Amino acid sequence: MPRPRSLTPDRIASAALTVIDRDGLTGFTMRAVAAELAMSAMALYRYIDDRGELERLVVERVLDGIDVSPPDPKLPWAARVTLLLRRMRAAVAAHPAVAPLVPVHRHRSAAVLRWTETVLGLLTEAGLTGERRVLALRALLGYLLGAIQLEHLGPLAGAGTAALAELAPQAYPHLADTARTARHIDPDAEFDGGLALLLRGLTAPPD
Repeated sequence: MPRPRSLTPDRIASAALTVIDRDGLTGFTMRAVAAELAMSAMALYRYIDDRGELERLVVERVLDGIDVSPPDPKLPWAARVTLLLRRMRAAVAAHPAVAPLVPVHRHRSAAVLRWTETVLGLLTEAGLTGERRVLALRALLGYLLGAIQLEHLGPLAGAGTAALAELAPQAYPHLADTARTARHIDPDAEFDGGLALLLRGLTAPPD
């Protein structure tokens, strides 16, 4: 039996995102999404195959609005890459509970594929090809996704950093001092600063 057309993928994704924003991933169930759509869980399966497909729709919904066009070519390549990573960070930060789903489904997201193609173009312009381009892309993705999760979901965010700052300096002199400093660094400055270090390393002459 063909699926009814009254419920679009975008509407399903919107309902799922509402559930995640409100209840987090722990409350993200097929039943909860179905309730948000005023239908039964069994009826929802007429539109999607499983939770994995629902997660993919959510990731696509969150990231679809990212501007994937290359930034101003007059800017240095590192500044252009930084702008692209900021765009992805801002999109995920608007729905931080979705952050763990992005690494899982990024290969199936058309938005991420377009964004990645633009980043690879900039890396190529910077002279990174072959294996170095692979390593550069994965390093950037690892930094971006890790930074997002640390900022919004990790134990170093907020109270976690404050707790580390109170560690006994005799036992953890470097960790306690670093945490005390971290408490005064703006999240945007922290993200941009770490990314700047990474980008400088990417174009350093190989050993």
